[in-house]
Amino acid sequence: MARKTGKMVAVEKKFRQPLEQLIPQKVNDIGFSEAAKYLGLSKATLGYWMLKLQIRIERVALGPNETIEIKRARE
Repeated sequence: MARKTGKMVAVEKKFRQPLEQLIPQKVNDIGFSEAAKYLGLSKATLGYWMLKLQIRIERVALGPNETIEIKRARE
């Protein structure tokens, strides 16, 4: 697990959720740029935090009538 900065801890306290859950949820729900605004961060800072926390964005192109299923690994 990555060592969190004071600002990272402050954001976790503000939203009462660990960044490892909060960031992917917001990026999926409202997009990268809007997630950065919502969290009060620059896009560069959000990108750095994602790199530091090993959160990655995967893009997938789906054709008509195709679906995708996301499965979360259990820790």
